[in-house]
Amino acid sequence: MGESKKDALRVNFDKRLKLEFHGTKVTSNAGLLVYRELDEALGLTTMIESEFYDNRKGKNTQHNIIALLRQSIYGRLAGYEDSNDAERLSVDPAMRQVVGGRAKERTAASISLMGRYETEILTQPHNLELLMGVPGTWVDRVHSRKQIKKIILDMDSSVSPTYGNQEVSAYNGYFGCTCYHPIFCFNQLGDIERALLRNGNVYSSDDWLSVLEPVVECYRDYNVVRFFRGDAAFADPNVYCYLEAILPTTRLGFSCLP
Repeated sequence: MGESKKDALRVNFDKRLKLEFHGTKVTSNAGLLVYRELDEALGLTTMIESEFYDNRKGKNTQHNIIALLRQSIYGRLAGYEDSNDAERLSVDPAMRQVVGGRAKERTAASISLMGRYETEILTQPHNLELLMGVPGTWVDRVHSRKQIKKIILDMDSSVSPTYGNQEVSAYNGYFGCTCYHPIFCFNQLGDIERALLRNGNVYSSDDWLSVLEPVVECYRDYNVVRFFRGDAAFADPNVYCYLEAILPTTRLGFSCLP
């Protein structure tokens, strides 16, 4: 569909890549090419490449830090929940192309490498803080091209069930399972502004300031109406006092959802 008579379809991020149909070379992950094209157009992953801390000291590094980040992100987008699927994805033709670098000519990262990347490299304090701020950076880029008339920040916690003896996971009586208990801040457009992974047994609003404060700072100089919404767990005088103090002239709306 859409293939020209003289040439195959091509994508902008790599002109060498052609989209053709060959029955003997099939991938079920071709949709990742669209994500990679968007990534290339907006520079979503490359904008943080120079800021990532890579604690690998060996000289035989085969995949750079951004290639590993792409494999981790695109794997989740394709529905693969963890690095256990890396063995198959490492030879998948679509995954190899979207990861780029060495993966194009050989293979993407193995299970062991992806495991070390997600548990040893991404967990470095600097990298964790950087990743927490990345969604907000992407949202800022969108706002710079399309003005907004108001901003509504929604904050809530969620549940991420765990299995086995995963670090800092714990049983949560409200959710009735062993889990992580992350907290998120979204805007009214459904874009995530910031997130924090937390222990499974913390209260819903724990650490709200570390998530909300950087987001509020980003919108401090916006001449728009600003609102904050949260469920009953965020009906906390400390939340109200913080927002009223830092944005005294801004209209603030609070909605304690049941």
